[in-house]
Amino acid sequence: MEIRGSLPPEPAAPARQQSYEGVWRFTAPSVDASVPQARHAVRDLLRRQGVPTHEDLVQGLLLIVSELVTNAVRHAALLSPEVAVEVAIGAEWIRVSVEDNHPYRPKALEADYAQTGGRGLLLVREITEEAGGVCDVEQTAGGGKVVWAALPLAPLPGITSPRRAP
Repeated sequence: MEIRGSLPPEPAAPARQQSYEGVWRFTAPSVDASVPQARHAVRDLLRRQGVPTHEDLVQGLLLIVSELVTNAVRHAALLSPEVAVEVAIGAEWIRVSVEDNHPYRPKALEADYAQTGGRGLLLVREITEEAGGVCDVEQTAGGGKVVWAALPLAPLPGITSPRRAP
């Protein structure tokens, strides 16, 4: 199965921008050491920006970052010496994406508990769906791909939770 989904539509009236909103992007070499570095960078960003979220959501998001960067390092390094990690934080959603230059679109494998690997995208999909989020894989203009997951932030007073994508 492919990872797929779509973000919920934007609200009709623009909401007041929160102080933690923004988009951050960084690149890292396609090596194993980049996995924990990316995870720590995202965790530190969330703390530094004061993103209002709960620990379960942060842990799920960090696991998603780890899985996506690991996949890029293991499967795309030959054609992509660097990976890009982007974190986009809105009033109600946080989206993490990992971009590489390899054209192969990954597939989320079914759980085969006899295997020691191959379940990373399945895990990403399950964490995302459990949180009420969506995930997908998109081609880039340069022929690579971006794998992303968007999760709703903890509900804030006066903001309704985003509806779950079909």
